[in-house]
Amino acid sequence: NGVTTAKPDSRVLEKAIIGADVVHLVTPFFLANLARKVADMYGVPVTASFHCQAENITNHLFLMNFPIINTLVYKFLYRTTFRYCSAIHYPTEFIRDVFERAAGEKTNAYVISNGVNNYFKPERREKPASLKDKYVVVFTGRYSKEKSHKVLIDGVACSKYRDKIQLVFAGSGPMEEKLKRYAAKKLPVQPIFKFFSRKELTEILSYGDLYVHPAEIEIEAIACLEAITCGMVPLIANSPRSATRFFAIGENNLFDYNRPYSLAEKMDWWIEHPEERDACAQEYLGYAKQFNQDECMDRMEKMLLDVVRGEASIGEESYILP
Repeated sequence: NGVTTAKPDSRVLEKAIIGADVVHLVTPFFLANLARKVADMYGVPVTASFHCQAENITNHLFLMNFPIINTLVYKFLYRTTFRYCSAIHYPTEFIRDVFERAAGEKTNAYVISNGVNNYFKPERREKPASLKDKYVVVFTGRYSKEKSHKVLIDGVACSKYRDKIQLVFAGSGPMEEKLKRYAAKKLPVQPIFKFFSRKELTEILSYGDLYVHPAEIEIEAIACLEAITCGMVPLIANSPRSATRFFAIGENNLFDYNRPYSLAEKMDWWIEHPEERDACAQEYLGYAKQFNQDECMDRMEKMLLDVVRGEASIGEESYILP
């Protein structure tokens, strides 16, 4: 996935941590583990964010669909990192419940969305000339198995509007070439595969017709919230292993995960009902306000200050998705 894990250096960590009020861990790997030990040595409290779903690891070992293995991953993460934290930031109630159930322990949980940057705004635009006669369907996500790009490709292949749908896959990742070959066999209109700059992405989201999030595994999906904030209507897989399904405000915003025909049926409905789509987009603009990044970061700051002041307590902070 183009990620390089950091090599921990105790001298660098000591220099950074001595005199600090709090140490915050982001990824529970080698650097975080040593940082936690150094912080303990100097009496500095430790907090962490939970961004690592077990399937993000087991997917690469071809064990994503083995619940026992995923549970063991969570137990390992709890034992090596998270049990030492004075507070843990979870992006959603969903992942907090999953982790605490697997770990068998309650944690000092602060459930706070990662938030949508103010750069993403509801400024609808005209499509470029090359796409005037197309229905633009967008999905932003890493090109990896758990994001289920193939389900979206198959869904478009089942659509009665397959000749008019332009898929846009915003992202990058290890499955790019496989997905391109798969789409070439399935679709009359080839998807656009590209890692877009923020400016380019906001332009696409401002004229896209529908945002589809087919991922089976997801902790939150800020990408979906960014699309909503830009005025797009989402169609989301109802996977039990995805928190994104809770962003649906109606039945037509969900489809049966891993079922391309269900996706095609809902996608065609939105294409055929533009007035309902516009009304839904307006409703989502109000819904998205709660994910403003500035407000979310204020809550993150409060979490850190609670720990520094010794005021954090289990169950005190919670943000539950509607």
